[in-house]
Amino acid sequence: MDTTYNPQAIEKNWYQTWEDKAYFTPRNDAPDQPAYCIMIPPPNVTGTLHMGHAFQDTLMDMLTRYFRMKGDNTLWQMGTDHAGIATQMVVERQLAAEGKSRHDLGREEFIKRVWQWKEESGGTITRQLRRMGSSVDWEHERFTMDEGLSKAVQEVFVRLYREGLIYRGKRLVNWDPVLHTALADLEVISTEENGSMWHMSYPLTDGSGSLVVATTRPETMLGDTAVAVHPDDERYQSYIGKTIALPLTKREIPIIADEYVDKEFGSGCVKITPAHDHNDYEIGQRHDLPIINLFTIDAKLNENAPEIYRGLDRFDARKQIVKDLEKLGLLEKIEPHKLMVPRGDRSHAIVEPYLTDQWFVKTQPLAEEAIKVVEDGRIKFIPENWSKTYFEWMNNIQDWCISRQIWWGHRIPAWYDEAGAVYVGYSEADVRQQYNIPEGDVLRQDNDVLDTWFSSALWPFSTLGWPDDTERLKAFYPTNVLVTGFDIIFFWVARMIMMGLKFMGDVPFREVYIHGLVRDANGDKMSKSKGNVLDPLDLIDGIELEPLLQKRSRGLMQPEMAPKIEADTRKHFPDGIRPYGTDALRFTFAALASTGRDIRFDTGRIEGYRNFCNKLWNATRYVLMQCEDKDTGLSDAAYELTLADRWIIDRLQVTEATVVQHFADYRFDLLANTVYEFTWNEYCDWYLELSKPVLFNEQTPVAVQRGTRRTLVRVLETLLRILHPIMPYITEELWQKVAPLAGKSGDTIMLQAYPQADESKRDAAAVAEVEWLKQVIMGVRRIRSEMNINPGKRLAVLLQNGDENDRQRYQNNEAFIRTLAKLESIQWLEAEETAPESATALAGEMNILIPLAGLIDKDAELQRLQREMDKLDKELQKVLGKLNNPKFVERAPQHLVEKEQQRQAELDASKAQLQVQAEKIRAL
Repeated sequence: MDTTYNPQAIEKNWYQTWEDKAYFTPRNDAPDQPAYCIMIPPPNVTGTLHMGHAFQDTLMDMLTRYFRMKGDNTLWQMGTDHAGIATQMVVERQLAAEGKSRHDLGREEFIKRVWQWKEESGGTITRQLRRMGSSVDWEHERFTMDEGLSKAVQEVFVRLYREGLIYRGKRLVNWDPVLHTALADLEVISTEENGSMWHMSYPLTDGSGSLVVATTRPETMLGDTAVAVHPDDERYQSYIGKTIALPLTKREIPIIADEYVDKEFGSGCVKITPAHDHNDYEIGQRHDLPIINLFTIDAKLNENAPEIYRGLDRFDARKQIVKDLEKLGLLEKIEPHKLMVPRGDRSHAIVEPYLTDQWFVKTQPLAEEAIKVVEDGRIKFIPENWSKTYFEWMNNIQDWCISRQIWWGHRIPAWYDEAGAVYVGYSEADVRQQYNIPEGDVLRQDNDVLDTWFSSALWPFSTLGWPDDTERLKAFYPTNVLVTGFDIIFFWVARMIMMGLKFMGDVPFREVYIHGLVRDANGDKMSKSKGNVLDPLDLIDGIELEPLLQKRSRGLMQPEMAPKIEADTRKHFPDGIRPYGTDALRFTFAALASTGRDIRFDTGRIEGYRNFCNKLWNATRYVLMQCEDKDTGLSDAAYELTLADRWIIDRLQVTEATVVQHFADYRFDLLANTVYEFTWNEYCDWYLELSKPVLFNEQTPVAVQRGTRRTLVRVLETLLRILHPIMPYITEELWQKVAPLAGKSGDTIMLQAYPQADESKRDAAAVAEVEWLKQVIMGVRRIRSEMNINPGKRLAVLLQNGDENDRQRYQNNEAFIRTLAKLESIQWLEAEETAPESATALAGEMNILIPLAGLIDKDAELQRLQREMDKLDKELQKVLGKLNNPKFVERAPQHLVEKEQQRQAELDASKAQLQVQAEKIRAL
């Protein structure tokens, strides 16, 4: 073995080996073998791996590797999403650099260009998934635009249409005026921005007065078709039924009563523009109001606006309308106003509610059964509280707009004749045959494509071969668990449930594990503008400072943030990011994955788990040095187990049972903490040290040494199998070296059996005795630390007040105590004997005394402690200066205040500890 742990030297080679040997491919080795399946939430083909992906994929891979080792026929289904808008934008940008547009190429040639880009450049995220150690089934990788999935999409569309569950209608949608397409709600990002509220006076047509309305979008007033008041608002009872002369137009609009209006907000009068506001649209439907669309597809004013405004961009029109209202004396006031502004997640353009013909899925009939399966437990949310979120949305579900006005995607299988009649079928030939349309009659296919989420909704069964009745479909549907974020419960989880029930007659998965978001160390959401984004591959492979700065400043939406981002980066990563390796990153994610909570990612944690990997590496080196070319109990020769051997075997059984339970409960954080505690503290820190007096003493009987070597390698080999789902690379590397010594054979650790606890190997007596032994050794070590005694100094120790059990345990373990506590002598004092001036510790009721004569200079030690306390006092005054300053407490970010409060607590605790030590020395 190399003397130092170097993850970069082992990770890439092992992954290539695993993939070449098809270890990730499901193997049905026995007729009654249980199946286990997880579907990867398909990442965008345009995407790159971010921290959320890396976190989520780590959890899925842990489950996959665990159930594979349990012997299940295991499938982690891989695939990518064609990401309609995102991918089209990538290729359109390439064309723009050539001075062309997609319209120059035409639809057919443009689609060819997209496929070409996909083949050449669309595999970035799949390469990165490999870097994370993801054991997905690459042999059956799917793509939402591949032939099989396209067939499934077409089948679902046609069936739903024929059952009346898909229809075409004119409705308000989220419209991106740059991309010229409808957007799903998830594709719209609303953020708070500074804006204005314009208060406008609308005169009554009878000349009896006017009403004041307020709006954040004055350009939409040209499409108003009513003013609404609350029916119980006494101020406006006499106005209901009257009409208003809509300014800047030649139209009269009614004053209506509707309970939607908030009497307490503003003037209590609301302008109603059904074509440009979703709430107004609903009011318009209730009152049968006209719907006047003001905008073209690129958000310019159209022919429905007065002539002087036609052709103006919406924001230019806003300025002109405000100016014209002011001239007429109808602008009451303008106030600053913060508002939520919806922007397209790809174009960043402000999205408009827009009235247009679109295709919709009638979701209410599909939602009824989807609600029942969660209510009756056929699908379980983990944590359970997310089911409330699911029910809230499903019980108020709206029809789903599934059409998009772009070219890249599944083209809608609908054709129109010259009269505008629509025909849906599998192909034009199918439509002609089904509806008896002669070849000479012209048919035109719908230009729209389907929403990307439509194909994603079929993912659990389309990837397995549906609509064909494949063996994979029979074996793996329903799948076992879906691992996903809370933000797509509505857009993906719910739709998969509806479609799975509709077309497979069963739920798509049994459990839905909802994880939190990955945030930075302060709990803030990671974003480029904040400069707190971390790239998982940078953490794995490392990156120097200058490339890191360039990477973080590239593509900033707010270039003015660049200096701050650079300053923060230099502060937190003055030398760049050191390489931590995949295993350390994965272990960090597992340790932070408490159920349902967002996780705060701190590079200090990954540093600690990099050290954990190093600890495991060095422990294995020690075991190999003691056991290679030696008898490790593989022969029939007798062996004898020491107290330490029996103790570590017991602790291993507890660890095995606990880990299995945590897997069942999806408590990845507790699982990681359990194996960390066993590995670092029990196996490495205690058991390996307890093995040394046995192996290093030539007088130790051969059978006893054989027993200890046997235990060393067998416990380590088992531990590597326990750790493998979390840290696949280092465990594979070490297992290959340790397994032969433990009598294990096989090509890879990932196909070995996952450890199961054996209650017959529990040993309560050994546990109790070792815990006593540890108390004695730690008591001596604590005294050394408190009294500042040289760690290498051999000490004389006195034991007092011990009972017969203590004396027997001492006799059994004298060699361990002398070696590990570094003692020169041990003497028992009888109860009536007076002990010399000593520092003391307790092991149960037994006193551990270390005479201090000649060991320490009391005065010098008290002076040292006082100097330490003085330093702490200075730091404490600085912290209290901030915390006692009201301006700091009120104005500083909460995480900075909490950080100072935590620092105060730490300083107070350290000072108290030093004071206790000083009192002990004074009492000597």
